[in-house]
Amino acid sequence: MRDPYSVLGVAKNASEGDIKKAFRKLAKKHHPDQNKDDPAAQQQFAEVNQAYEIVGDKDKRAQFDRGEIDAEGKQRFQSKGFEGFSGFEDFGTGNGAQGFRSNGGSGGFDDILNDIFGGFGGRSGSRPGAGAGFGGGGARTKAPPKTKGKNVDIVARVSLEDIVNSGKTQVTLPSGKTVNVTLPKGLEEGEKIRLKGQGHPGDNGGPAGDVMVEVRIKPHKLFEVKGSDLHLDLPLTLYEAVLGAKVRTPTLSGAVNLTIPPNTSSGKAMRLKGKGLPTKNGGHGDLLVKPQIIMAPHADNELDTLMKAWKEITPYRARGPEFD
Repeated sequence: MRDPYSVLGVAKNASEGDIKKAFRKLAKKHHPDQNKDDPAAQQQFAEVNQAYEIVGDKDKRAQFDRGEIDAEGKQRFQSKGFEGFSGFEDFGTGNGAQGFRSNGGSGGFDDILNDIFGGFGGRSGSRPGAGAGFGGGGARTKAPPKTKGKNVDIVARVSLEDIVNSGKTQVTLPSGKTVNVTLPKGLEEGEKIRLKGQGHPGDNGGPAGDVMVEVRIKPHKLFEVKGSDLHLDLPLTLYEAVLGAKVRTPTLSGAVNLTIPPNTSSGKAMRLKGKGLPTKNGGHGDLLVKPQIIMAPHADNELDTLMKAWKEITPYRARGPEFD
């Protein structure tokens, strides 16, 4: 076993914080789970662990600096007769050289590994290469870590009718199961809904991943979405626009009779309150109806004569000065 200070790359007078920082960096770098294609990673990781077992523990570090224990934590034999064999009393209890140990005074060894790898460590001898000492019964193998399953991304295309009426949409999970997903109030294009635990299964008993449902709103043949409001172009005949009328107008919750006032111009929006999409505060946006005057599909001599006379008698400007 090399000098633990050399293994961790720190000076002998390094602070506890610097030692801990060096250990964290090397443990993460050499962890076997991060280096599955490197057969030497486990040995390097074991060496880093053993070094921190010595200099990461305040008492052991002092013993090592005084030459009382070696780099593996073993008692050094003294030259005073059999006094040097006092360390043998530890052999039967496994307190001699026992690989990687989790000591209460080690400065949080397992806590550091837990912090780095999220669940690694936690029990004495649970790390790679851990042994049971001279009387512990051989090496132990680290249990495979529990790994969360991968998330799954799904795109759900929802209709405006789904948003307003049912408030739900159906999605098919990776398992093949179809479920109803509740759409949040005030849903926006591209918003994501998380279905916890519905993704790919985890490894070694780890939790399943999540399903991330990205919502896309289907284009509608009549309505245009702008925030929580809907916009509708309403075709009108010339006489409906001139004389006024009641026109059957579609909404997502059913058609209504919309009153068109006399002398209505194209493009001047009329607002139907509460006929838009749900909002985050529990209300609804509005439906803005824009009249679009549609001329007859064929020429009409009488209309031509009327318009020529009207032009002479009642001329008016349809465009502002900005068009001049």
